[in-house]
Amino acid sequence: MARAVPAATAALRVMKYLSGQPLPVSASRIAQVMSMPRSSTYHLLAAMAEEDFVIHYPEEKTWGIGIAAWEVGHGFAQQEPLARLARIPLARLVDAVGQSAHLVMLSGVDVLYVIEERAPGRPPLVTDVGVRLPAHLTASGRAILATLPPAQIRALYPGKAAFVSRTGKGPRTPTELRRLLSATRQRGYASEDGEVTPGFSSVAAPIESTTIRASVAVTWDAEYHQPKGDVLAAVLKTAKEISQRLGVKR
Repeated sequence: MARAVPAATAALRVMKYLSGQPLPVSASRIAQVMSMPRSSTYHLLAAMAEEDFVIHYPEEKTWGIGIAAWEVGHGFAQQEPLARLARIPLARLVDAVGQSAHLVMLSGVDVLYVIEERAPGRPPLVTDVGVRLPAHLTASGRAILATLPPAQIRALYPGKAAFVSRTGKGPRTPTELRRLLSATRQRGYASEDGEVTPGFSSVAAPIESTTIRASVAVTWDAEYHQPKGDVLAAVLKTAKEISQRLGVKR
């Protein structure tokens, strides 16, 4: 039998539950897990969505963790677990290629920059910690999106209105995005050239995890500052190392 739960406690429990799910879930499933009435669950989720603690995916009729939940946990994230585990591998990546590198997490249709390691003498980028950028335009976002199920991609990008552009480049329709993500998935890494900032290029690789949607990337001035060595191999190696630090065994 469903039981009454104080609103604050219920909201915290919902956030904790959603943060541990690899994919968004239905309100009925949340109500079942939380032992709450469905009507109360819908009201709670609507209130949480207004404050950006959860995101509603109407096409799938599911709910996922929101940007505000990430912001609340940002202080923790800077120390444990992802940022702390990734900082040293990311610093080694910067030393290896001589370019700035960053780590991001997916939040809805955006990526959130969790770490930026800037290479000495390199220009500042738009990818400072806490910045959000459209996932479909960034190499970091594409690397993550390519790992998601097709149904979730359709929910995130249901039509042309879901697409924005910064420089006039990049996918503008669901079909273009699906083709781009298919190619990304096949080769195991993502790239972009001038789609976020004119003249700058990036390559990125996803971090393997059952609960965290993240990636690591290197960005450089394509005209004046080419990376040292094999930048793609270095990015893939770093993503694998961070994945292993998170507990992925292969």
